[in-house]
Amino acid sequence: MSNLPKIAWIGLGIMGSPMAENLLKAGYPVTGFTLEQDKLDRLAAAGGTAAGSIAEAVKDADVIITMVPASPQVEAISYGENGILENAKSGALIIDMSSITPQTSVDLASSAAEKGIRVIDAPVSGGEAGAIEAVLSIMVGGEQADFDAALPILETLGKVIVLCGPHGSGQTVKAANQLIVAVNIQACAEAVVFLEKSGVNLQAALDVLNGGLAGSTVLTRKKDNFLNRDFKPGFRIDLHHKDMGIVTDAARNVGAALPVGAVVAQLVASLRAQGDGGLDHSALLRAVERLSGAQI
Repeated sequence: MSNLPKIAWIGLGIMGSPMAENLLKAGYPVTGFTLEQDKLDRLAAAGGTAAGSIAEAVKDADVIITMVPASPQVEAISYGENGILENAKSGALIIDMSSITPQTSVDLASSAAEKGIRVIDAPVSGGEAGAIEAVLSIMVGGEQADFDAALPILETLGKVIVLCGPHGSGQTVKAANQLIVAVNIQACAEAVVFLEKSGVNLQAALDVLNGGLAGSTVLTRKKDNFLNRDFKPGFRIDLHHKDMGIVTDAARNVGAALPVGAVVAQLVASLRAQGDGGLDHSALLRAVERLSGAQI
């Protein structure tokens, strides 16, 4: 029998499945719930336990990790008769790793505290590859004691793990992360189209650019996507569209101007409107190509 805390994992998507599997590899007992049967089968094949409901998954859990797409889904799984707060035991710790609005995290922590349940918000950056390789950056909001309790688990999932402040702070930092990533991808996409139209060897150009000040994790991770026009989703345009809405709204609330971010948010929205929402966010290249006269 393991002395490690029992973990319930809610949400086994592109990120959630490999993250839960990394916990299993580290010896943690993981019981999971998601809406897709094939994802539950995958968890069971990796040594986890598939639950038939949220209530079943969380009832005996010491730690409950949630990884769902957006604020409405976090609220749906957390509240109500069949939700986490009504079925988790007092003293349990919720680690919400979804990317949601800071206010949603603040509200969840407040509601959970009334039931003796602790919460930290712990969104991540690094995409599917980072989840698989367990090298995610994890930005956390919450109490120091809860962060300390969660740290061994988070260290199994990521490489850079930082407590950024009180509840909601992790989500605020994640919003800033998504702003930087989107602007960076857009700049890379524009450079790719410029280089190709100029007749330069694109592979060579991206290699040398990535070795200098223009280099970035984004370019390292997405270079092959650009070269091969491979837009299989690691992080979907649909989700980045949601995140750009979070950061532009949060910035408005605090009085921060995001002139470049606002433009890129519109470009992400336009790409989604053209039917590319299910593609990887590196598909911003397609938007630049359309603007440059390509028929796609």
